[in-house]
Amino acid sequence: MIVFRNTDLDVPFLWESDVQPPARWHAAEEGPAQYFSSTPESAWAEFCRHQEILEPVDLAGIERVLWAVEINDEPPVEPHLPPDTLTGDRSSYPACQAEGRRLRAAGASRLEAPSAAVDSTSSSGWHVEGGLQPSDRRDERTIVVYGRRPGLTGWRACAPGGPGVEVLVRTRHL
Repeated sequence: MIVFRNTDLDVPFLWESDVQPPARWHAAEEGPAQYFSSTPESAWAEFCRHQEILEPVDLAGIERVLWAVEINDEPPVEPHLPPDTLTGDRSSYPACQAEGRRLRAAGASRLEAPSAAVDSTSSSGWHVEGGLQPSDRRDERTIVVYGRRPGLTGWRACAPGGPGVEVLVRTRHL
């Protein structure tokens, strides 16, 4: 399975220690937790959401690496939380972190949940018919792989690069 994430220009695509800021599916010192997105646009939406980028003018000068990463096809575990919690703002993080902790204690090494950053009613991707046209809606997902993963292979899909302005319309902002 190919998944996507973006990083600063000067860091690798995986965390190697638990010295990682807490996020939706892990708390402080519970890493490493590797966060990926099912599409390139949802990876950019995650970035825009967390950086609180709301206006197209704020995209100017963004230079990041977009990575395509191959992960194994092990079956993911789905968190058991209400949809509003799965896609909520930072106030939903403690419930998600507790669920992530519960799943890891039960032996899970990977979870998959709806992307909190993407408006699920928006179209995903593009096709060409009389020019570039928005494609159909698609369920975009966040995939979290826990632990160090030195065997994963990643490719720079762009470096430097940044999100297109259309990502802002699809982003569910904090």
